[in-house]
Amino acid sequence: MKNILLITLFSFLSLQAQTEMQKIFQSDKAEYSLNDFGKMWTFDDLPIDYWETEYGFSPNEEWIDDVMKSALQFGWGCSGAFVSANGLIMSNHHCARGGFVSVQKEGEDILKNGFYAAELEEERRIPNLFVDQLVEIWDVTDKIINSDNKKEMIDSLEAQFVRETGLTCRVVNLYNGNKFSMYGYKRYNDIRLVMAPEFQIASTGWDWDNFTYPRYELDFAFFRAYDENGKPVNVENYFEWSEKGTEEDELIFTVGRPGSTERLISFREFEYQRDIRYPVYLSMFDEFYNVYFELFQKYPERESELLNQVMGIGNGKKAYLGEYKALHDSYVRNRKKAFEDDLRKKISSDDKLEEKYSHIFPALDLAFNELSEFSAEFYAFRLGSRFNSDYSAIAQKAIELINDSAKSEEKINKFIEEEYDKNIDEEKSIKITQAFFNLLERSLSNDHPVIIELITNYEMNAAEFLNRSLFKNREELKTVLIESDLEKLNNDPLVKLINNSKEIIARLNPKLNEVNKTIDDLTKLYGESVFAVFGDKMSPDATSTLRISDGKVKRYEYNGTLAQPFTTFYGLYDRYFGFGKESYPWGLTPNWAEAYDDINLSTPLNFASTNDIVGGNSGSSIINKNAEVIGLVFDGNMESLYGNFIFLPETNRAVAVDSRGIIEALKKVYKAERLLSELLEK
Repeated sequence: MKNILLITLFSFLSLQAQTEMQKIFQSDKAEYSLNDFGKMWTFDDLPIDYWETEYGFSPNEEWIDDVMKSALQFGWGCSGAFVSANGLIMSNHHCARGGFVSVQKEGEDILKNGFYAAELEEERRIPNLFVDQLVEIWDVTDKIINSDNKKEMIDSLEAQFVRETGLTCRVVNLYNGNKFSMYGYKRYNDIRLVMAPEFQIASTGWDWDNFTYPRYELDFAFFRAYDENGKPVNVENYFEWSEKGTEEDELIFTVGRPGSTERLISFREFEYQRDIRYPVYLSMFDEFYNVYFELFQKYPERESELLNQVMGIGNGKKAYLGEYKALHDSYVRNRKKAFEDDLRKKISSDDKLEEKYSHIFPALDLAFNELSEFSAEFYAFRLGSRFNSDYSAIAQKAIELINDSAKSEEKINKFIEEEYDKNIDEEKSIKITQAFFNLLERSLSNDHPVIIELITNYEMNAAEFLNRSLFKNREELKTVLIESDLEKLNNDPLVKLINNSKEIIARLNPKLNEVNKTIDDLTKLYGESVFAVFGDKMSPDATSTLRISDGKVKRYEYNGTLAQPFTTFYGLYDRYFGFGKESYPWGLTPNWAEAYDDINLSTPLNFASTNDIVGGNSGSSIINKNAEVIGLVFDGNMESLYGNFIFLPETNRAVAVDSRGIIEALKKVYKAERLLSELLEK
């Protein structure tokens, strides 16, 4: 009986968890594929033959041009798209929520209660927000590669194209400097808020659900572009809306601007990232997150102030953690190693390639070995500048003031009043200072002079450190400044730490620049060697420019089970009730709690797809082959974080809001008739 159970269990595992089992048992035999470099295609070099073979779909030039010009790049770093002829734009709530406060009127709280302009006249301009529409791509590779000074040539070409076209133009570097394209953008500077749901429903699950799936979130918002006369722009290219949505295994496309990837880095740089850079950055995010999460839990009345910090830092922490796991994954490591081994083999088998490129690999080893000797120290102190407490901010200004030849007693009194009459957050200052100490202790050796001093004099205790600082006493500080007692100021523990940090950064920065210059030159040669061997058979790394990625809605293995391809409103309310209606992190605002009986709970809410995305794709429309919106990207799963270094379609998933879920919300909760009419108009 026991043997039968074992056979049954093994059969189940082999059927349901083949991917994970293969990764475990075959990681030492991993073979690379050019698909490891992903599917972020540029619009001037689309894989039409591959799409025809894989999906039976071959778009014409009209389709390509329309899709490219329907997409938008948000000036604040996200993606978006036109979704009506009247300049209506769709993107994520989180892509522009930082500007919502700037348009709210007295007594309003848009983040808490949402916003909807029932009439066109009620739409509100968001200051400093613009969007760019890619309208032209020109190949300028030969001009740049053949120039004596590439930077000067790039600057000259950009200025020339701006003059000749009137567009916003910039050169895009692809394949580590082996292809250069000029991208011409039409810019829209007047962007107005049309509709935004509540922060709570746009971020259901908060930092807990971030980079996970299944998800239950309505992270969307609508805007409108206006022309120079204050009228809604009329656009020819926009995505029509699909009420039908999509289904599992249907061909779909993500259209947006992924930020950056490092899939074409050398294996030696891969190891350096794993051993040096990522541990320091992860320590920073971990320490920062602990500060704000502790304050958030302790002071619920400060939710509006602290929750956005928790979300933002938590997002960075999880992203780096997911990428760090990829760097330590033996399956990923061996695929990257297999690629470089094959690259080196192909180079050594060709006399011309060997003569030109064989020196790269030992040179990279030497350069990264040198960088590893001091870069952790440099990163720790450079990142330390972000741990800026109220007292360290005052100290920075005091250092400038005491060295100001034009200072006066009047200026000093004004400085003291301005800095100390405002509310100094004592608890936060101690926590942030302690976080900096922890970062230094985690990143530096025990015999580092700064660590020795902090341990010897203060036992690494931030409260004790600050208590012995003159910045805790405004009158004492004022006397020091009036008497220009530079010795006493420089002997203050906080000032000493600030000055030591600056001196260390100043000492290490030239070395860092020198080694990084060598590495940059070698990396360009490395990219050149990859291009010489493989050409453009692979997708280029992301460069914060428009890309299109093909994929399908697809279930996948996770946590010992299968993730469903779609989630529904049933799941949203199940989380709400299952966690006892708590406000954080799966709570619902009153309008959503009251809409329970009205909503069709089986309506798809979110879905997971195999489209290749990374940070920056937030706000990307997902369309079907008819160029109709069927979803809106707002996240990826944890496995997608491996995508910074490698694309593994078995488990890498984009996470999107379903078009049907958005329509259901607009109809049943927000009663947004004007917006619905515009979206669904054919």
